[in-house]
Amino acid sequence: MDSKTIQMPREVHIGPNVLDDIGEICKNLRLFDEALVVSGFHTFDVAGKRTVEALEKSDFGVEVVKVNDASMESVEKVQERIANASVVLGVGGGKIIDVAKLASTNAHNYFISVPTTASHDGIASPMASIKNDIGSVSKSANSPMAVVADTGIINDSPFRLIASGCADIVSNYTAIKDWKLAYRLRNEPYSESAAALSEMTAKLIIKSSDSIKEGLEESARIVVKSLFSSGMAISIAGSSRPASGSEHLFSHALDRVAKKPALHGEQCGVGTIMMMHLHGGDWRSIQNILKTIGAPTTAAELGVDDDEIIEALTIAHTIRPERYTILGDNGLTRDAAIKLAKKTEVI
Repeated sequence: MDSKTIQMPREVHIGPNVLDDIGEICKNLRLFDEALVVSGFHTFDVAGKRTVEALEKSDFGVEVVKVNDASMESVEKVQERIANASVVLGVGGGKIIDVAKLASTNAHNYFISVPTTASHDGIASPMASIKNDIGSVSKSANSPMAVVADTGIINDSPFRLIASGCADIVSNYTAIKDWKLAYRLRNEPYSESAAALSEMTAKLIIKSSDSIKEGLEESARIVVKSLFSSGMAISIAGSSRPASGSEHLFSHALDRVAKKPALHGEQCGVGTIMMMHLHGGDWRSIQNILKTIGAPTTAAELGVDDDEIIEALTIAHTIRPERYTILGDNGLTRDAAIKLAKKTEVI
């Protein structure tokens, strides 16, 4: 019988001002001596300085490395500085966390996720999205040893980022439909527990959609907990299947063709509307939920051209050809893409 390892964080700290306890959290995890803080140039001012101060207060030696993007160059830059660190802390948005996560995995170091936004489910998942010349690729990585999510900081981030995180979670609905389809048609490995957790997480966001408002710390708390649960579903499955299907392929395709792509979660939300229609599901309810949350539902709201939506729909099936979805092996014709986008009011 094949064995399977499921990686999950040992500790999760969610709430206002938990960042100030990060030094003691590290000590309780039996981490000592040197820490490497990976942050962005903006997020260092938002949370990086407080992280450094809290670590130094607990007698850690701290080095800081700042990166601009989620590229292999950034990953290598971080790896070059890891040598003496007992732990790597990714302090920032999704790009920073993905870079720190992959660099620490490559260097066999412990990693702690310190999100400053709640824009997508990478805060706790064993996956990292890294940009390359033609778009982005998902790479396997170790799950964080701990997640320290200061909801006071996250609540102060632009509400658009929280709405994007909600949309990313809502997209679990079509991801699960695609996964079930691949299981039935291709006998792809399928985990009922991972699928159930993913769907439950999406239902939680939908149930709480009226409560997710700008300026409410409780909103940040709900979204962070949901993103964490989504990341756990990915860990259980051993792949991103529970949270990434045809709607994510559309988003990655849009990253390639759009002059100015929108946020990842925003694009996945719009993709979910269209892919739910292809599945014969209630796409209108997805549209209404996204509107309630304050996430985009149209090309205009995403800030992309109608033609870019159509082109992304026609090439989405080529992004990860090994991942079977409702788009099939041949994808959509241009006429079918136009019909779909118009029917769902995306264009």
